[in-house]
Amino acid sequence: MERKDFETWLDNISVTFLSLTDLQKNETLDHLISLSGAAQLRHLSHDLETLLKRDFLRLLPLELSFHLLKWLDPQTLLTCCLVSKQWNKVISACTEVWQTACKNLGWQIDDSVQDALHWKKVYLKAILRMKQLKDHEAFETSSLIGHSARVYALYYKDGLLCTGSDDLSAKLWDVSTGQCVYGIQTHTCAAVKFDEQKLVTGSFDNTVACWEWSSGARTQHFRGHTGAVFSVDYNDELDILVSGSADFTVKVWALSAGTCLNTLTGHTEWVTKVVLQKCKVKSLLHSPGDYILLSADKYEIKIWPIGREINCKCLKTLSVSEDRSICLQPRLHFDGKYIVCSSALGLYQWDFASYDILRVIKTPEIANLALLGFGEIFALLFDNHYLYIMDLRTESLISRWPLPEYRKSKRGSSFLAGEASWLNGLDGHNDAGLVFATSMPDHSIHLVLWKERG
Repeated sequence: MERKDFETWLDNISVTFLSLTDLQKNETLDHLISLSGAAQLRHLSHDLETLLKRDFLRLLPLELSFHLLKWLDPQTLLTCCLVSKQWNKVISACTEVWQTACKNLGWQIDDSVQDALHWKKVYLKAILRMKQLKDHEAFETSSLIGHSARVYALYYKDGLLCTGSDDLSAKLWDVSTGQCVYGIQTHTCAAVKFDEQKLVTGSFDNTVACWEWSSGARTQHFRGHTGAVFSVDYNDELDILVSGSADFTVKVWALSAGTCLNTLTGHTEWVTKVVLQKCKVKSLLHSPGDYILLSADKYEIKIWPIGREINCKCLKTLSVSEDRSICLQPRLHFDGKYIVCSSALGLYQWDFASYDILRVIKTPEIANLALLGFGEIFALLFDNHYLYIMDLRTESLISRWPLPEYRKSKRGSSFLAGEASWLNGLDGHNDAGLVFATSMPDHSIHLVLWKERG
């Protein structure tokens, strides 16, 4: 048939075909297919695939593709990346999708990083670390051996762990290597705190002392308490040292001179924790930048204004119950915005601006969890058998790690949390170093460390 005659015939049959019902059209196509040979069937198969399997992700504008991808969960997105190179390129470039996925896992997001492929890689790291936490494979353990008697006091800072012992010594350890950096002779230590140059110790001999790391010399001796000193804190900028004692008092000292500036009374039990911290919120009683002293016993937390030592009066007393059978756990968190403490009734969080209780977190499946660390995303808790990580957004326990039979301490001085920045959200770099340390009956120090992701 000539081309012109064919085109005329095709136009006529097309008009007739369009006038048919759907059923008649289907029958016509079935008949034509039955008359077709291999060449026609191959042609039909190729064109049908193009018509029926349209790649909408490739055809849509990029902005619309990103909008559709936001509705998919991350695991589905990863599966979609396998469809084609084009799909993988588009999905990997959807920064907002992967940033949201990371946030949902408790990951910190740096919005200044706009590299399209960066956040998908971060998510893959994040999902691996969270799986390790869920499967109880995120940590490893180590020990520090060197003391010859009970270790009563621990303090951690910037990769270094200080230990104070009944063997009349204090040691400074590099956690990453397990090596002892300094070892000096002291009194029996019930509390320790240090910086690069000095060590401050509270003792069962009712005194506080300041020591020089390099020489081991005692540079200051603070006398005045009539009971063991269970907690110390200091601030070089203020030239202030504070101490909490079994004599139910808190003393404020001139750090450099060694003189007592004030004795704060009002506690009716051993003062087991003192914390010096700069306020970060405004209220009727304090302003941002003011230094605040918190002191705690087994029932109450007292708040004092540091900087007005003469006739210093307690600003507020916090408690969780008037029932004296309900005790506060000896660990206390204060970051200038919130105060957090645990008890048998749950984990209590106070707003420092109003002193109102923001929330009480209860864990009915596990009783008497003690607080180690508290952040914006995670909390680190423990009991006699396990270390726990709680997602504070859901108030659910997401991981646990077994603990050995460590030495128990009612004062909370023989165990502590390590690095704390990850509690505000993991970032792929801060999940490293010390997680938890505690003294053991054999006088060693048991360490729980982040395991490398591998």
